[in-house]
Amino acid sequence: MTSAAKSIYYFGIYLYITGITLIFMPNLFLGTLGMPETYEVWIRVVGIVAFVLGFYYHQSGLKNNIDFFKLTIPARIFVLLAFIALVILKLAAPMLVGIGVIDGLGALWTWSALKKP
Repeated sequence: MTSAAKSIYYFGIYLYITGITLIFMPNLFLGTLGMPETYEVWIRVVGIVAFVLGFYYHQSGLKNNIDFFKLTIPARIFVLLAFIALVILKLAAPMLVGIGVIDGLGALWTWSALKKP
C-alpha cells in the first residue's frame, strides 16, 4: 500500500470511529468538543454520514484510487477552514478546530504522499 493509500485508508478508520461514536455515544463526542448535549436525531444522522464516508475512504485506500485521493485534498482543507470560520463566528466551541486540524493534516499527508515518485 502506498503512503497516499495509507493516508486515505487510515482516515477512513478515523471516520468509522467518529461515525460509530456519533451514532451510539453522541453526547460523549459533543461534550469533548464543548458542545451542548442533544437527544435529537440529527447527530446520529451525521454519524451515519461519517461512517459511510469512512467506507468510501477505507475502500478507496485499499483499491489505490488515486483520483479519489486527489479529490479529498481540497475537501478536507475546506472542512478545516469551515470549522475555523464557525469558531470565529462564535457558532462553535474552539475545540472544533482540533477536529478540523485532523482533516487538514490528513490532507497534507495525502498531498505530500502524492508528490513522491
